[in-house]
Amino acid sequence: MRELFGTDGIRGLANAGNMTPEIAFRIGAAVTYQARRRVSHAPRIVIGKDTRLSGYMFETALSSGVCAMGGRVMLSGPLPTPAIAHLTTSMRADAGIVISASHNAYQDNGIKIFGSDGFKLPDATEEEIEQLIKGKRLDEDRPTNTEVGRAARLDDAPGRYVAFVKNAFPKTMTLDGVRIVVDAAHGAAYRTAPLVFSELGADTHPIGVKPDGRNINDGFGALHPEQCAEKVIALGADLGIALDGDADRVIVIDEKGQIVDGDAIMALCATRMIARGELAHNTLVATVMSNLGLERALTNAGGTLRRAGVGDRYVVEMMRANGYNFGGEQSGHLIFLDHVTTGDGLVAALQVLAIALREERPLSRLAREVMQRVPQVLLSERFEQRKPLSEMTATRRAITGVEEKLGNEGRVLVRWSGTEPKLRVMIEGPAEDLITQLASEVMEAARADC
Repeated sequence: MRELFGTDGIRGLANAGNMTPEIAFRIGAAVTYQARRRVSHAPRIVIGKDTRLSGYMFETALSSGVCAMGGRVMLSGPLPTPAIAHLTTSMRADAGIVISASHNAYQDNGIKIFGSDGFKLPDATEEEIEQLIKGKRLDEDRPTNTEVGRAARLDDAPGRYVAFVKNAFPKTMTLDGVRIVVDAAHGAAYRTAPLVFSELGADTHPIGVKPDGRNINDGFGALHPEQCAEKVIALGADLGIALDGDADRVIVIDEKGQIVDGDAIMALCATRMIARGELAHNTLVATVMSNLGLERALTNAGGTLRRAGVGDRYVVEMMRANGYNFGGEQSGHLIFLDHVTTGDGLVAALQVLAIALREERPLSRLAREVMQRVPQVLLSERFEQRKPLSEMTATRRAITGVEEKLGNEGRVLVRWSGTEPKLRVMIEGPAEDLITQLASEVMEAARADC
């Protein structure tokens, strides 16, 4: 049973609980210790971060842990999570570590780890890291003298990533004449995101690109796309790109200022990939949270939707196990395995732009035509503690009652967040008023249980 790792690494309030520099030191040491058993050279570890104030603290602690175990640290500075995955593979590093709490507020932070193949670590490897952190081996088997590690800065890391992302856009196309608003959420992509679109020829208007250590995700980005939408309308832009704090997910805004979420993007891209014979096994992988309308859109296009557990890592695991090449989440984590090993908001945005340019139609029309969304309500509430659903008797009774009322016309999903003590209630059904009331009833039962 893992105590530190959730569905997306370790995450929590910075400098408290499991997110302390002491823990970070041991994580760096444990990752390097694992690598030492696989390779004959001093392990090379890439470390990147987003723009949170606490990133400096954790960057230093992780680097110290790597060096204490004889590793070589390559520091990229603030860069998107997918950039670290790319640098890990392109520089033949033995692991990559990202310091980020993704969409959380600045006071939180997190640590995500990539293997040498650029993919997030499997559960078993994370469990081994936990055992190393808790045990004595890291203290008993440290190198000394000339075998102690060292750290260096990767000054050209942003340029490497920008060039990599641009290669995901068709080489026969440019963005000349396309007006784009880019919202980097004052996060990790504040430098690289505007460069990607500008270098491809777009008339780029960046917002959310002035990080101060405390404003990441604050009123900007994928969690707050209204800022991007307002800018699109004000400028008469063709579309907006709203990233989250570590830029591994994206919400797109059409030319009318309307939100195009991950489900609509997946429907748009997957149906076109089917038509071009590019969707492996004609199958898209999404999660249990994705709208029923996405499933119907895939079926109508001659494809199949498979559902994984919530969390982009589980989407990727299903994709790799079955030879699929495209999957994602409603929240905007979109994984194009032909290009990247993890969710990448910039790569996803470029795929949408390529479709709009090929078909010469506005995004609003493309998104409206590709899928008919089934009414869906999602409620979330933070509780003091994460109580097992099996022990929440009132909640379970409420869920059964909802299932009986909806029958085959809808579905209900109740789950705890994998990264914070939030309970999420999702209900789909024939009418929004009905499912809103039903979701409220389930959440009220949860309050009684907790």
